Amino acid sequence: MTLGQVSIEGVGKKFRLYKERNQSLKSAMLRGRVSVHDDFWAIRDVSFDVPAGSTFGLIGSNGSGKSTLLKCLARILTPDEGQIKPEGKVAALLEVGSGFHPELTGRENIFLNGSILGMSQKQIKGKLDEIIDFSGVEAFIDQPVKNYSSGMYVRLGFSVAINVEPDILVVDEVLAVGDAEFQEKCADKFAEFHENGKTVILVSHSMGAVQEMCDHVAWLQDGALVMTGAAEPVIEAYLSSLHPSE
Repeated sequence: MTLGQVSIEGVGKKFRLYKERNQSLKSAMLRGRVSVHDDFWAIRDVSFDVPAGSTFGLIGSNGSGKSTLLKCLARILTPDEGQIKPEGKVAALLEVGSGFHPELTGRENIFLNGSILGMSQKQIKGKLDEIIDFSGVEAFIDQPVKNYSSGMYVRLGFSVAINVEPDILVVDEVLAVGDAEFQEKCADKFAEFHENGKTVILVSHSMGAVQEMCDHVAWLQDGALVMTGAAEPVIEAYLSSLHPSE
């Protein structure tokens, strides 16, 4: 496999939906310690390859399985079926403030989050000024992040993630929280990643953003893969499915 390529092979992830959960020792004894539940497959039998150096979009309606697949890619969730094979270092930004401690300052959280993402203290110190500058939160960098707005959280988290210099960057819808100026900076950074042969995998409900940034796309529906390939025809097919009578 080429550095930056990701192979997704027959991946499935299920969750338990409880109808009756044992709330007490008494209920457990009466029911024989068995909770009644159904298995819900958020994604199942999903297979495709993400080409190295591509900006790859995951699209689909709410509940289609995009975020579940992204969390499997980021190794936050473990698939119940199949396997995901990323070639190279993976960094992820999936939720506002993920990896941050609310009581620590922005500066302290840079070191914490950088360490979680695999950077050494020396590497973080070498990148510190660049991370703070890109985030745009210089004035608040020594304030506890519990006082940050959601936009400030996202800017700082994204700035740390991209400075890990990953081979594969996984990004959820969180970038929508940032303002127009920050979104433009992110688009420029994605373009720079592309030029340097890095892979970006992102989820977005903004088809404009996907059309502008992505060269490949996978369309998920009800946990299954509908179509994957070059961005334009997949996006066109997805949008047509939303308005079948037109």
